[in-house]
Amino acid sequence: MFTSTVSSSSYECTITVDCAIFGFQENELKLLLVKRSIEPFKDNWLLPGGIMSEGLTLEESVNKVLFGLTGINGVHQEQVKCYSAVNRHPVKRVVTLCFYALIKPENHPVIAKNYVSEVRWFPINTIPKLAFDHDQLVADALATLKENLKQNLIFGELLPEKFTLKELQDLHEGIMEEPVDRRNFRKRILQMNMLEATGEIKKGVKGGPELYKIKK
Repeated sequence: MFTSTVSSSSYECTITVDCAIFGFQENELKLLLVKRSIEPFKDNWLLPGGIMSEGLTLEESVNKVLFGLTGINGVHQEQVKCYSAVNRHPVKRVVTLCFYALIKPENHPVIAKNYVSEVRWFPINTIPKLAFDHDQLVADALATLKENLKQNLIFGELLPEKFTLKELQDLHEGIMEEPVDRRNFRKRILQMNMLEATGEIKKGVKGGPELYKIKK
């Protein structure tokens, strides 16, 4: 017979997941926020999030929460970090894992569901004050997004499978919010050895620029 070795004084807490959904439209980075319809923080904006469900992994829980609150389903996420400040939730002890995703808003219609009264895309520079500690979560998610784009060329759905170097540079400049020299950018990107030339050109564009894809 199995005898538990867990101490009766072991501490238990709720584990939640929160996700910063970033979109890129009209050369502008945006963030998807939801308005909470229940207390605490009723009528405040925050990231979509919820508890980790029994029998699900953290990643599976993110997908379930996103669909349950916004209707978004099946998007790839990258983990940001864990937050365990003792007083980060006003009701009980809650530890959260933050993720982020990069999507094309036009491919993912949203609808407010459950305890959410509104879902809205905000330009990254006009984000309102957020509930709980979500201001910090967003800041960290954005920093992770930028670092992953710069160092690992992780751009989610924001570019098609095959893309030109100009399209990649336009995306980079839009997210980083700073212009880069065309020749230096292309030299650095190609030296990363993460792109593969497809041997195809982009049709309908003057000059017929070459198409690339991420190496597998």
